[in-house]
Amino acid sequence: MQNNFSLAPPGRLKTMIFGAYFLVLLLMALFPPFYLGVSSSPVIVLGIPLPIFYWILIATLMGLGLWALYLIESMAGDIPDEGDRA
Repeated sequence: MQNNFSLAPPGRLKTMIFGAYFLVLLLMALFPPFYLGVSSSPVIVLGIPLPIFYWILIATLMGLGLWALYLIESMAGDIPDEGDRA
């Protein structure tokens, strides 16, 4: 099994990068110690309590990740035009 990422096909590299990104977001959302670390904090971020800001941050990062993935796939031609059959 090769460990050199420069030799990996572009589709596989894209999958690995975005897979790792979404895995980190999944861990942030579902792994209790991350949330419990901020849940009792009295810190205010941008006028929002830290626990609520934490969830807003996760949702925003998820949206940005999906947007970036869509842009990369559309530039690569992986997304068919509307009305075209796959």
